[in-house]
Amino acid sequence: MPRPLAFVLALAACTAAAQEPPALPNAPVPALDLQRYAGSWHEIAHLPMFFQRQCVADISATYSLRADGLIGVRNACRTRDGRFDVSDGVARRVPGQPGALQVRFAPDWLAWLPFTWADYWVVELDPDYRWAVVGSPSRKYLWVLSRTPAMPRAEFEAIRERAAHRGYPVQRLVLPQGTLE
Repeated sequence: MPRPLAFVLALAACTAAAQEPPALPNAPVPALDLQRYAGSWHEIAHLPMFFQRQCVADISATYSLRADGLIGVRNACRTRDGRFDVSDGVARRVPGQPGALQVRFAPDWLAWLPFTWADYWVVELDPDYRWAVVGSPSRKYLWVLSRTPAMPRAEFEAIRERAAHRGYPVQRLVLPQGTLE
């Protein structure tokens, strides 16, 4: 076979392989019990985010059910200089999608603007609510959360592999020190 033709065929095969759809759907879980989901979670890993650039350790998220039907969200982390950075926000359910929420950290008076709400999809959830994987339709956001500050490495690697099969760029995951056992 002439070399130029072989090169073109090889390039076409690589391009087709790169465009294969992910093996697992990137969709919210079909059921999410907010009573069980509420409480404190420790971040095991995340995709790099502008608003988390200062976080180096002790990253957590706490969810609380509010009387108005919204969910209180408190994110906290330790910064390089040892201080704690805290952000408070709210989340709301997406009608017809139990595992999909939208979260907002902007002030209440901006709540009417659609761009102040970000998608927050629970894409995988341990049956006992010991860990959760949170993503987004765009696959730009990904967090691995656990009820404990550290997770067994083998369990994390299995979660990471499934996230890769959903199309997330898991090679970019940031793992704060001490989050894997």
